[in-house]
Amino acid sequence: MARGPDGQGGGAGFSLADQLFNARTIAQLSREYAALPGFDGAAFATQALAGMPGRGLLERLEFLADGIAAQLPREFPAMAEALEAAMPPPLDPARTDNDFGQFIHAVPGILAVRHGLENHTERALDLIYRATQRFSMEFYIRPFLNARPGPTLDRLRQWVGDDNYHVRRLVSEGTRPRLPWARNITLDPLVPLAFLDRLHSDPTRYVTRSVANHMNDISKLAPDAVTTRLRQWRKDGRQCPGELDWMTRHALRTAVKRGDPGALALLGYGDATALSVSVQLDRTRVAVGERLEFDVTVGAETDTRVLVDYRIHFARPNGKTGSKVFKLGTADISAAAPGRWRKSHLIKGDATTFRWHSGLHRLVVQVNGLDRAEVAFEVQA
Repeated sequence: MARGPDGQGGGAGFSLADQLFNARTIAQLSREYAALPGFDGAAFATQALAGMPGRGLLERLEFLADGIAAQLPREFPAMAEALEAAMPPPLDPARTDNDFGQFIHAVPGILAVRHGLENHTERALDLIYRATQRFSMEFYIRPFLNARPGPTLDRLRQWVGDDNYHVRRLVSEGTRPRLPWARNITLDPLVPLAFLDRLHSDPTRYVTRSVANHMNDISKLAPDAVTTRLRQWRKDGRQCPGELDWMTRHALRTAVKRGDPGALALLGYGDATALSVSVQLDRTRVAVGERLEFDVTVGAETDTRVLVDYRIHFARPNGKTGSKVFKLGTADISAAAPGRWRKSHLIKGDATTFRWHSGLHRLVVQVNGLDRAEVAFEVQA
């Protein structure tokens, strides 16, 4: 379940912020900084723990940074040296995926932005380089891209070939146009493609997943640039075919949902204009809490790979409509073997993202990005 920066989610009473920042993790952080001469770890832990209630996840990070900075040298070069001295060992370099690190180790990134961005850019980037090997610095590289794009891009060009995969991932993840939770960046979204040209062949899934997510972001802004690049990567042959196939599907997931012809063609889905498509409802009137049941048939004269979705256009009391796309399936069909799907769609009364209203609704069948069949049904709320 996706959780926002307030740290809430996962059901009543659940707090991600409490899982990440609690007596145990704050004690761990205080022990790490207590190794510094003159740092009062016990006082920091008491103050930090008392300040957690009522603060969201990102607010807790800022509060921890306040408490740590209060006991560090005020001049940034000396502060950075102390922050590096208190860092735990780097994350396990033998792992290849899902090793994000602990949120408590985001503090150096926060202080790099606060105290190093304006007058100590190079030293702050040194700190981020070391910190991202303990906790991903994707949030904290972005202010540098906005305020100091020249030196920051120079560093990223160096880091793209770094031995540490966390550093390589930062190059992709930190430059994503639409990184969740993060502040926007003013960087031209096509500039990082030069980095992705190198990173797409990375042997580490943690990096290639970031590249695929990055490409998915770009596909919302410049879809042709993404399909062109993916075709070129296939020609280059620097990534194993299975991994590149996975990356391609992941990178094009939004474009496919949107029905982008270039994305669908790259994934091998054929021209839908010559296909025969029909949809048949079991009944045309359904109440909230019941199921809308229907059959879809797709026929072809030649062998064709198809991706079949359906979209429901919802009636609204103000006369406007909303819509949502749902997956139906994929198949390789032919004249002798048409594709057939049966679906039972619950008209859910307690949906969290929208509410069903009485009135006429439409169900549209989309095949390989094209709307090919449509039927109306009535909902009784």
